[in-house]
This record gives sequence, structure tokens and C-alpha cells, in this order.
Amino acid sequence: MTDQFKALVVDQREDRFSVSVRQLAVQDLPEGEVLIKVCYSGVNYKDSLAAIPDGKIVTSYPFVPGIDLAGIVVSSDDDRFKEGDKVIATSYGIGVSHFGGYSGMARIPADWVVPLPDGLTLKEAMTIGTAGFTAALSVQRLEENHAAPEKGKVLVTGATGGVGSFAVSILSSLGFDVEASTGKEEESAYLKSLGAKTVIYRDEVYNGTLKPMQKQKWAAAVDPVGGEPLASVLSQIQYGGAVAVSGLTAGTKLPATVFPFILRGVSLLGIDSVFCPMEIRKKTWQRLADDFKPADLEAFIQKEITLEELPDTLPALLKGEARGRTIVKLNEE
Repeated sequence: MTDQFKALVVDQREDRFSVSVRQLAVQDLPEGEVLIKVCYSGVNYKDSLAAIPDGKIVTSYPFVPGIDLAGIVVSSDDDRFKEGDKVIATSYGIGVSHFGGYSGMARIPADWVVPLPDGLTLKEAMTIGTAGFTAALSVQRLEENHAAPEKGKVLVTGATGGVGSFAVSILSSLGFDVEASTGKEEESAYLKSLGAKTVIYRDEVYNGTLKPMQKQKWAAAVDPVGGEPLASVLSQIQYGGAVAVSGLTAGTKLPATVFPFILRGVSLLGIDSVFCPMEIRKKTWQRLADDFKPADLEAFIQKEITLEELPDTLPALLKGEARGRTIVKLNEE
């Protein structure tokens, strides 16, 4: 094993911000019990924020972003893992306060590492990545709230994004009638190929005017958008339904009223993929290898890129140009 490897490094020195590929060594990595040869990582919204000077994700520099990774254990000081094990590591402090996946090698605390489930390759795990994991958590929470196909349509907002596209696929595979909302009319065929029964433009969900209560349209919803559109969704959920929210691309404020909650018994379910307990994390990844796994995972890959292509790729998510998943290949499996 070579001690040297490439990594994407963001750096802030006085008023100069840079994003570049640099050569690092194992001793440059932060503390952690498990040293991993990173094979794949993914491109997520947080990663794009980490690569701009005012993204409010990274607080100390220089830093290696990348909130998820999949790879092979090189060495471990923890008995739960051994050399050669294939593993996944997502969220916690990875790519935020702890060097992340945009690196040929990563050293990760053992408590943050998940064994790769049978039924998934490392590439498939990062095709799913944090986005697919978050979508799976959302669907599980809706199931726990008694969502069922016979109860009516389920809405997915931001449906062409990473979370949204996986939510469409998972829900449709479970037999739900999925209505996908998007701001990209040209992506209707793509969303239907993932399993959406119907595709609507986003102004059919929120047209700029908020009302406390509207006609009941959906039995449940997966929402990675947040903001005012979420308030509009809540006002249109059927009696006893629920919305699983995991994102804030439309903003952090929720100008809703209590009426959907107290008059229709609607539930707002918060989805946190960052500090999700390990027991739930392992269960969810196993379901992603089993009944949640899309039949054609390759359909979710917008493109596969190299580390050197990352600086030009990361801004796309901030411009709303992404569809599905972009994965980064760092080493052979």
C-alpha cells in the first residue's frame, strides 16, 4: 500500500478560497480506528456547499469534503472490522468536520462505519449514497405512519434530485401510486421510467399563494424541498396522512398553520440521515440491498467522474442542474 494518494482539498487563506486536487499522505488524515481505501464517493448538495467560500458547511481549513464513501478496509484498530472488509461510511461528521470521501484514503471512526450488505457492490452503494439512504429512511417513516398503497397517491417533491428520484423508485416498487413534482418539464419521461404514475409541474404543488387548508390530494408525501412548498403540501394531505421532510432547498422557514395537524391529523415526520442510530442505519442499508433496491441502479447515474472533474461538477447542484446521482470513482474495487 502506498502512503500517498490524491484528494480534493478546499482551502481558505485570508480572502483567497481554493478548490484543488492535492497529494496527501496517511498521516495527514484525522484520527479514526478504520483506514479505508476509498473506491467511490458521491456528489451531494452539502458537498457543493462545502466547495464555496460562504457555504457554511466547513469551519476549518484545509479540508477534504465528501459526505459519503464506500471502500475497502486497509487496517482497523477495532475488532468489528478487518483488512479486506467492504464498508460504507456516510454522514456523522464526514465531509463536514471530519475529512470526507473525496480522497484516495479515509480514516473513519469505527462507530460511523457500516458493513456493506450482501446484495450491493461498492459502486451500487454510492449510486444510492446519502441521497438514496435518506429516501429510504423517508419511506420507512411513512410506513411506520401506516402509509399504504390503497390509501391513495403519494407525492414526491424535487423528484429529479437524488432523494426525490430514489423516493419515486422505492415507493413505486412497493406498489404506491407515485405523483412526481418537478420544475423540469423535460424530465417527465425520466421520472416515469423510475416508476412515477404521473408527473406534475411544481406550481401545481405551490403556485406562490399559501392557504391554511386546501383540497385533499395526497395520502402522503416525501419532501426534500422544505420552505413554502412544504407548507403548501401539508395543506393538501389527506386525513391521517404524513409528510416526511429531509431537505431545505426552498428555504428553512415553514409558514404553515396548525390546521392540517389539528383538523386532519396530518403528521410532519423529520428525517435525519446524519445522526441516524446505527441499528436503523444498518436495517435501512439492508433494505436498500433487498426490497428497496431499484431494478436498474445504473439509471440513477447521471455521470461517473474522476477526482479531477469534481471542481467543475460540484457547482451544478447549487444551480439546480443535477438529475439523479453523480458518483466519483477514486480506486478500483
